[in-house]
Amino acid sequence: MSSPQAIQSAGRPLSAGAIALMLMLCLTWGFNQIAVKLVLPEVPPMLQAMIRSMGALPVLFIVGSLRGVKFFERDGTWKAGLIAGLMFGVEFVLIFQGLRLTSASRAVVFLYTAPFFVALGSYQVLSERLGGTQWLGLAVSFAGVALAIGVPQPNVDSHILLGDLLIVAGAGLWAATTLVAKGTRLRFAAPEKALGYQVATSIPILGTAAWLSGETITQTPSPLSLGLMAFQAIWVVGTTFTLWFALVKTYSASKLSAFTFITPLFGVVGSYFIMHDTLSLTFGAAAILVIAGLFLVNRPSSTAAAPRDALLNVTKT
Repeated sequence: MSSPQAIQSAGRPLSAGAIALMLMLCLTWGFNQIAVKLVLPEVPPMLQAMIRSMGALPVLFIVGSLRGVKFFERDGTWKAGLIAGLMFGVEFVLIFQGLRLTSASRAVVFLYTAPFFVALGSYQVLSERLGGTQWLGLAVSFAGVALAIGVPQPNVDSHILLGDLLIVAGAGLWAATTLVAKGTRLRFAAPEKALGYQVATSIPILGTAAWLSGETITQTPSPLSLGLMAFQAIWVVGTTFTLWFALVKTYSASKLSAFTFITPLFGVVGSYFIMHDTLSLTFGAAAILVIAGLFLVNRPSSTAAAPRDALLNVTKT
């Protein structure tokens, strides 16, 4: 599954523009968690995710059509697109079901194990290698996230452990979707088309999950909820997810995924200003850990820049 493009991007350092774009994406995704929570009293989670996908699909089609994307052209990407779509839909089902069983602080820590899955998968699938410094950076960043959100309490029951496992499974699917987008023919598709596969496939999956869970909307959502739903559909899914897949096609999946560690930190800051949560000196220490970890991950490494058996992998498909 390796390709010359994958090998070239494995050692490519993130440009200043890519770093700035990733910071914007993480800021958006951090606030998105707050938006979801604000809408939950009026729109249940599975229905909220389904409506978000339904609203994002026409946005992707319009933007892609303006850019000349041929959505229905036979280019050999439909199989990979369907696989990515199935994982995309099930990912959100697992995460939301896990949130019903475990605490939010535990969930966010376990969800951001995804970069570890990406790093492991990138080594096996994409011939991307992280050196010791990069692995240390991943560990330091994750420690910062755990410190900022709060180290999970040891006294848990089987229900909480099951919720933790569901969240980890969701993180694994998030990572797997990134690897599919990077390591299959889907990497040749336009970002709007690659994401369109996933959004379209997730709609029936999330709708079925909502039906099985007995979710209903009992009242007309308020203008605030409708605005936040539009924000999720048009900006979060329709725009930022598209930008994410565009970056994945160009740069190292491992290094990009490491930046997602910043997302929960932005979420904590957003919660402070919007939901009036309190901040402490712990957050300052956590932010330093995350920034230091990202510096280590993106530090040039001779090991990372020269994947093992790279010349042999050039001929593989």
